[in-house]
Amino acid sequence: MKVRQDAWSEENDLLLAETVLRHVREGSTQLKAFEELGDTLNRTAAACGFRWNAVIRQQYEKALGLARKQRKQHFRNLEKKEKSSGLHIVSENNPSGENTVGIPDSPALTMREIIAFLQNINMSEADYEILQRELETIKREKAAIETKYEELEKRAITMQQDYEDLVRIMDRARKMFVFGDEAAQKHALQAEDNKDLEKIAE
Repeated sequence: MKVRQDAWSEENDLLLAETVLRHVREGSTQLKAFEELGDTLNRTAAACGFRWNAVIRQQYEKALGLARKQRKQHFRNLEKKEKSSGLHIVSENNPSGENTVGIPDSPALTMREIIAFLQNINMSEADYEILQRELETIKREKAAIETKYEELEKRAITMQQDYEDLVRIMDRARKMFVFGDEAAQKHALQAEDNKDLEKIAE
């Protein structure tokens, strides 16, 4: 089970950047990088993805661009190699290569490898959509927390004002009864107390 950890160390950030760049260079997806790193750091892939997009990615934009160029160059080199030597597809049910289309002595790819490659091409868009949805959810949660915080702050201010009003009433009452004539000041005290109590009741 993955354990949530809030603190990211510099080493974790560096490992995250290296893992993502390696996956991009090798033609894999960022989501696969987040999953790999999540297993290594005992975090969720979503947490790794959020850290990458929110904090680390901006620092590595140039490196990311270079990794994408390297990936394109890698695939171009593969295409040239395939064109020059031919592509030999081996069926998994026919590993010997009998009755397969291709040029003998050419590099062999299984159908499973071809399907995995094609799926990886489409994964980057799926990764983006997943991360976009997660980001929207986090934004909504943040807005809800901010609203709740504002409400609690208003309530705290009101309670503080009520408390101060109550202390003033008690202080005036104490002064009247200690230093003044109770009968003469009783009426004035009641009038002032009623005003303050009405304020509190509001």
